[in-house]
Amino acid sequence: MNAISQPVTPAAERCPSYYSATLNEETAYPTLQGQVSVDVVIIGGGFTGVASAVELAERGLKVAIVEANKIGWGATGRNGGQVTGSLSGDEAMRKQMRNSLGEEVDDFIWHLRWRGHQIIKQRVAKYAIDCDLKHGHLHAAMKPAHMRELEAAYAEAERRGMGAEVTLLDSDGVHNHLASDLYCGALKNSRNMHLHPLNLCIGEARAAHGLGALIFEHSPVLEIIHGANPAVVTAQGRIDAKQVLLAGDVYHKLEPKKLKGMIFPAMGGIVTTQPLGELAGEINPQDLAVYDCRFVLDYYRLTADKRLLFGGGCNYSGRDSRDIAAELRPGIERTFPQLKGVAIDFQWSCAMGIVVNRIPQLGKLSDNVWYCQGYSGHGIATTHIMGEIMAKALTGTLQQFDTFAACKQIKVPMGDVFGNPMLAAGMWYYGLLEKLR
Repeated sequence: MNAISQPVTPAAERCPSYYSATLNEETAYPTLQGQVSVDVVIIGGGFTGVASAVELAERGLKVAIVEANKIGWGATGRNGGQVTGSLSGDEAMRKQMRNSLGEEVDDFIWHLRWRGHQIIKQRVAKYAIDCDLKHGHLHAAMKPAHMRELEAAYAEAERRGMGAEVTLLDSDGVHNHLASDLYCGALKNSRNMHLHPLNLCIGEARAAHGLGALIFEHSPVLEIIHGANPAVVTAQGRIDAKQVLLAGDVYHKLEPKKLKGMIFPAMGGIVTTQPLGELAGEINPQDLAVYDCRFVLDYYRLTADKRLLFGGGCNYSGRDSRDIAAELRPGIERTFPQLKGVAIDFQWSCAMGIVVNRIPQLGKLSDNVWYCQGYSGHGIATTHIMGEIMAKALTGTLQQFDTFAACKQIKVPMGDVFGNPMLAAGMWYYGLLEKLR
């Protein structure tokens, strides 16, 4: 009954991004109609939902995904494509998790930091997913204070046995990797990766489907039924399950009594230039992903067809920018003056789910209804980590889930009214700190 992926077709139903224009295959899963019974129903067809579905299906469970739009429609298919070991909220995690983990908290966070890379690499290899996966990343310093942070990160990586995968670069070293005068140094990391996120998600959905998972697109959930026999209800159907996982991040309005005021949208803008040809190899000869050390940072990389994909800034109003290309062009030209006047072929926005304390939110809404959300701009690796943790929890291994669920989250009263203005004020404050450090 469930359709498989079809050859790529015009992506009118998707965000008009570079990613949707370069799909390997478009999805054509059916709308939910009638009644279905499974072990676990997952609400949301982004990385959290799809990664969890693969994990659960590999464990032998019957799984269904219900997606309001198309697989990978939200932030999963619109982000910068960088897979790095940076965890959002790691210091807040360390402080709170010390209560349950004691002295093991530092090791827990360090190993968590890299688990997403392992999962993605193994999954890409196992299921032959073509998503332009490449290694290599620069965390770039723009002032001496940034270099001190990178020196500490380098020392920690060496202490933990990653010395062969990291290199600390001075300004001359950066010039050997980037044709830019913007940076005074960088930390080069060969474990970090970059990829085409939408092709990855669609490939993982195909893997889940091949393992028996049911996938339904254009099937927004209207209600979650709690109780001994939970279910989700759409306009034309119903899925009964033993357990429900709500994995819609910032894109849904379900369960407002418990989840409202916990996560807020921040709009990031991304563009891609025209193909750069030989110039691509001149400005970034080792084909590295890059982001800088600022609180509100720029990030960029080359695509498979040698365009510059560049993102930066953040709109904390929760509303789309009117002209993303005009906003990001100065950053492109400041970073690479040789690209002055370059044509911008694609521009789009990405709604990131921001959590006040930046700790991913894992919890239960009732005995057999779970939720997982809130990656604050670090979603590709983190979603895969959380997919594994949620699959373990739903099959009875709760240790890692309980560690996250025990963290105290900040819930903003009247979140729809005060949440985004509060985030905007917070980022203004961090911007001021950036100028002072």
